[in-house]
Amino acid sequence: MEYFQKEIEIISEKELKKIQIERLKKIFNFAKEKIPFYKKLYEKTGIKKIDSLSDLKNLPFTKKTDLRDNYPFKMFSCDLKEVLEIHASSGTTGKLTVVGYTRNDIEVWSEVMARSLACAGVRKGDIIQNAYGYGLFTGGLGVHYGALKLGVTVIPISAGGTQRQLMIIQDFKSTVLTCTPSYSLYMAEEAKEMGIDPRKTTIRVGILGAEPWTEGMRRQIEKEWDMIALDIYGLSEIIGPGVAVECEGKEGLHVWADHFLPEVIDPETGEVLEEGKEGELVLTTLTKEALPMIRYRTGDIVKITNSVCPNCKRTMPRISKIKGRIDDMLIIRGINVFPSQIETVLTKIPEVAPHYQIIVTREKHLDKLEVRVEITEKTFSDEIKKLEELQKKVEREISGVLGLSVSVKLVEPKSIERSMGKAKRVIDLRKELKEGG
Repeated sequence: MEYFQKEIEIISEKELKKIQIERLKKIFNFAKEKIPFYKKLYEKTGIKKIDSLSDLKNLPFTKKTDLRDNYPFKMFSCDLKEVLEIHASSGTTGKLTVVGYTRNDIEVWSEVMARSLACAGVRKGDIIQNAYGYGLFTGGLGVHYGALKLGVTVIPISAGGTQRQLMIIQDFKSTVLTCTPSYSLYMAEEAKEMGIDPRKTTIRVGILGAEPWTEGMRRQIEKEWDMIALDIYGLSEIIGPGVAVECEGKEGLHVWADHFLPEVIDPETGEVLEEGKEGELVLTTLTKEALPMIRYRTGDIVKITNSVCPNCKRTMPRISKIKGRIDDMLIIRGINVFPSQIETVLTKIPEVAPHYQIIVTREKHLDKLEVRVEITEKTFSDEIKKLEELQKKVEREISGVLGLSVSVKLVEPKSIERSMGKAKRVIDLRKELKEGG
């Protein structure tokens, strides 16, 4: 087993907690002193100091809206002349979520990404085809910095230009593909149209993230590419990619907890949940300078375990694959629905492709859920009766999992829009209907 920083990655629980409390005290005092938002927040709650890790649960949460309310730079701890890099993510409100990095932040980012790549099996001699977007999105540069730190070759191709991507995979003999899981499937589709068998390329590992994806989609991707597909997790507010990653054992994502302190809370009450309980992931940055985040609510639904990884023996805590996001969760007739539940069903039915859209409308004051599902090329040529049977089968399977009735519409292959980045799975028309009527 190879590590990038073995002394940290297999650190004892006692030593890890010692590092965490030292850094937590420091970042709490730093944020309170340097950032008016935190100064006001902690004065309001009357919290003056941190003595132990258990004190963390007494601190109020930070949310994405806090960043938007302090747009663009009021959450920064330092003058802009100390900020070497600025990134931003778009939001539904139109306001960007702006993040900044000092020189030390870039070094930390490079370090945790190098750990992540090594944990996912990247070695000297590998060629990383980095198909995450560069620019304001953190994905591209995050992988890039990690590759440079690890000392492996990186092709900064960015997202899109799929035919060129495939040509470069063939000509440059790329061995590692980094992109969103949905884009990796789209690339496999395009490869076949070009007469290229993706299974026969030199790609051996995919490090895929930026959107939730299921085990069923993993199996589909691994089948299409004949590679190992591993999940990577991050968010721009915390640092970008490199917060956590799977090793080849695929038994949870290793959180680099010397830099990012994780908690799992009940999203309704805010109460910290015990190990193994499903809830919302909350992260505290322990070393971030330009934009420290204390108890940041990620909106991502996970479980956490502190046991040693049986595969790679790393001792850092592990989170499960993201089940979904709080803001992606749909409430249909009082029932909580996650897109991942529907995806899991679809990936088990060979006659349909793992490309779908969920359309939510309201008729006569009742929510209606329609799932548009692409059929495969082979199924497309089937007679009408067989397609009707397939439609009913998909409806039964999804309805059985969700516990509510669902309307399924089978659509032609490649008729659902593909994305070079995060796939848009849900179209909720209820708000539009309410505004219009």
